[in-house]
Amino acid sequence: MRFIACIVLSVAVIALAFHFAKPLPGTNFDESFLPKASSVKYVAAGHDATVAGLFWIKGLTELGESYLTGKEYAYLSHVANLCTELDSLFFTPYYFVGSITPTDTQDTTDFVVMRRAVRLFPEEWRLAVGFALRLSKGPYPDKRAAADVMRPYFDYPDTTIPEHIRLMYRSFELDAEQTEMALEMVLNDVIQPKFKKFRGSFYNKAFRVLGYRGVGVTTGKDSTTYKEVKKTIDAFAEGKIPPQYAYTHLLSLKKVEEKKPEEPPAEAVDAAETPADSTASAANKDNAVN
Repeated sequence: MRFIACIVLSVAVIALAFHFAKPLPGTNFDESFLPKASSVKYVAAGHDATVAGLFWIKGLTELGESYLTGKEYAYLSHVANLCTELDSLFFTPYYFVGSITPTDTQDTTDFVVMRRAVRLFPEEWRLAVGFALRLSKGPYPDKRAAADVMRPYFDYPDTTIPEHIRLMYRSFELDAEQTEMALEMVLNDVIQPKFKKFRGSFYNKAFRVLGYRGVGVTTGKDSTTYKEVKKTIDAFAEGKIPPQYAYTHLLSLKKVEEKKPEEPPAEAVDAAETPADSTASAANKDNAVN
């Protein structure tokens, strides 16, 4: 009798959990629901990690089916959020969400998941890179938040972190500033001892700040400008030219956006009839009358 009472109680708790479950955002497909983690914990009875694994397997199964059927599956970050609320050290959901979430998707549930990932697994710098790119290119671009995520990795003791990743936070900071301010920041960085070994990367940063695209441009119409940027930064770093001259000269290299000629409105084109056109039109009318 006692076992029957436990089973009935469990069924009642599950029913209540789904009744008060928060619905996922509406899509063009069937509506799906996930229970709250706080409700699932009552049913899990201390086996939170096991239940989190079951939910995650279900989410991956539905993701795989979406690839086979061609239908969209937009709930993986929601499943990952539930799983990592149940078991915050469950690494796999963090890895999947950080790897496959499109940078421009409007659903920002993955932000909650990745903030948790960066906090609990700071040594996994690849997760931080994915999250920073998502912050900088998502529906609400925030370059400063992206810089805050990557800043700790500048002097992180992990020797496997590439140099361009260590300096990635500075790229986000520069992108958040106006051209004049960003250029001043680049020149200040060039002469700082802690950035001494990164001088090569500042050629590209200054080049990008001035409105150009590309890395280490050696050919094409922008190659001359890139070489001039590199020459100016080297001369400034070696003390051969004063800071004000370097700043002014680099600013003079700023790319000028080409303005496309405006097309006249259709009414203006019709009204702009030349005398020859008028004569031809009159002659055609006379021929038609004759």
